[in-house]
Amino acid sequence: MLWSRELVNLSVMYKKFLILAMVLGVSSMLSAPVQASEAVSGEELEQMEESNYDSSTAYINDIEIYGSNIIKPEFILSKISLKKGDLYDKDAMQRDLKSIYKLGYFTERMKAIPVKNSNGTISLKIIVEENIPVTDFTIEGNTVVSSDEIMQYLLPLKGRPQNITAINQAMEQINQCYYNKGYILSKIDSIYDDPDGTLNLSITEGKINRIMITGNEKTKEYVIERNVMTEPGTVYNENQIKQDLVRLYSTQAFKDVNRTIEVSEDDPDRFDVTIELKEQRTASISIGGGLDSATGAFGSVGISDNNFKGKNQRVSLTGMVGSGILMSDSSIKSHMNYQAELSFFEPHFLNADNSLMSKLYFRDLGSYQIPLAVERRIGLEGTVAHRLKYNKHLSSTFTTGVEYIHLSEGDQGNVDSLFRSHGIDIAERAKQLEGGFFLRLAPGLAYDSRDSAVNPRHGVLASMRYEEAFGLDGFGKTNGRLTGMAKKFIPVAKKSSLTFTGRAGLKVHGSNMPEIMAYRLGGPYTIRGYKVNGVGTGTSFVMGSAELATPIPFTDRLKVNFLQNLRLTFWVDAGQVFDPTLASVLYNRPNHAITAGIGLKINMPGVGPLSVDYGFPLTNPGPNGSPNGYFTFGVGDMMY
Repeated sequence: MLWSRELVNLSVMYKKFLILAMVLGVSSMLSAPVQASEAVSGEELEQMEESNYDSSTAYINDIEIYGSNIIKPEFILSKISLKKGDLYDKDAMQRDLKSIYKLGYFTERMKAIPVKNSNGTISLKIIVEENIPVTDFTIEGNTVVSSDEIMQYLLPLKGRPQNITAINQAMEQINQCYYNKGYILSKIDSIYDDPDGTLNLSITEGKINRIMITGNEKTKEYVIERNVMTEPGTVYNENQIKQDLVRLYSTQAFKDVNRTIEVSEDDPDRFDVTIELKEQRTASISIGGGLDSATGAFGSVGISDNNFKGKNQRVSLTGMVGSGILMSDSSIKSHMNYQAELSFFEPHFLNADNSLMSKLYFRDLGSYQIPLAVERRIGLEGTVAHRLKYNKHLSSTFTTGVEYIHLSEGDQGNVDSLFRSHGIDIAERAKQLEGGFFLRLAPGLAYDSRDSAVNPRHGVLASMRYEEAFGLDGFGKTNGRLTGMAKKFIPVAKKSSLTFTGRAGLKVHGSNMPEIMAYRLGGPYTIRGYKVNGVGTGTSFVMGSAELATPIPFTDRLKVNFLQNLRLTFWVDAGQVFDPTLASVLYNRPNHAITAGIGLKINMPGVGPLSVDYGFPLTNPGPNGSPNGYFTFGVGDMMY
């Protein structure tokens, strides 16, 4: 960081004064100008000096100040050690004269004259000469900070004698004003006075001569440039360049991003900025496996490139095979889980404020929502996100796509028995198995002011989305749903956080909305401590959570990246579904629940939180639930 701390350059008359002046903040102790103390003529001064004598054994009867016109004599008297009634001390008087001079308002031409009184005491006459008062100001060179804002630091000087300490303090405040706004290369180039008392201030703000980029081999230069908002010819701003570096790092094309600043060879008042990049491998092949409540024991394979053709586009193809939902109740058909997805992300769609995420997917699994059914989905979807310029935390989204949903019977015998035991006509089963071919249109808003996407401690994360699903194979299936979520993050102690979450969903219209589109509660992503759908399914829902996340004691002191993101959580979940579906009736689900539990969570960049939780129901879990609760395993954040 470059910074200038130049002393004030005043006229020749005051150069000696400026060199000897020392820093002492006194401006706040000064009052408004008062009537000048008694003036002293040359003849009177001669008479005082002629009466001077050896007064080392005399007491001070009074002390008088001569020559102060603006500075109150009482203020000067408060700054010296000798007082009325003290034994006169010549050395102490010399120290007091130095103290008066250090106030910064007077020239070096000052003296103290002891005058003999008839009663044997002395009257101490202190003669001072004030500096020329400040009458006005001129400011040159400022473009990014207004003259009015700069003047607020200078105006306290007006009408008072020039004071090197006060002027330097004002300069420091102006420099700090620029620094706080991110203009760290700005400096006060010079300050000088005119004979009439006008102070002239010249500022060099530190403009950028050129911006250079180094280190990119694969990434196209125009991709880098569109992420750098700083431009040549503008005043350098550290806050803006940091945002540029964060944008570049967020592209995931680079493992390191930095910047250097050098004085331009063409113009010493301008600077050359170099953005230094270190690219990382962006293409990868992954093979993995594990356990998840939704997919069971699973294996996966994927291939991806986060900087496709050097254009910062992301392409990935993934496939997964799982054994089926773990810890599910008898309502979910034991069926292998097959999933495949091809996705493409364009971070600069039409312009810098838009991004596009598109995907083609296939899913075949035991249905979460339709008892003992096998569910198959094939879909194509695209989402455009748009950053709103008037609020950096707010963005809008619009999703469109088509999806084919097919449901087939998984266990006819158990289904027949289930319907008979509840006295429900088996003809209702056909309605449950109704899928369809849908066109989806879904506008939404998202707000994100979190301080970090990994282990956030401050801020708010909120979203709202309306989805209209048009039945292409039967318009009667058309329905509209509104969903919303809000999270508030509150810091606790040094590294912990408390999170309050509220979620809700509502069917706006669609009396013949297929049951497969109903909301569900229960499982790792909604009400923990219940099996998937264990609370119930319905056409609307509301739920809330409170969670305390804290580092595991002592592990946060270990320099292991894995442990730095590990959190111990204590939480309470509560929720209710409304207008229960037939599935909730068939399995006597409680439709409302309150749970409490403990868990472990690790936030993985690019993946999200991986969590293991154990929850206990605090309300009746229903005949198919367990009063002792359940473990749940989750990948990603809690969803609607």
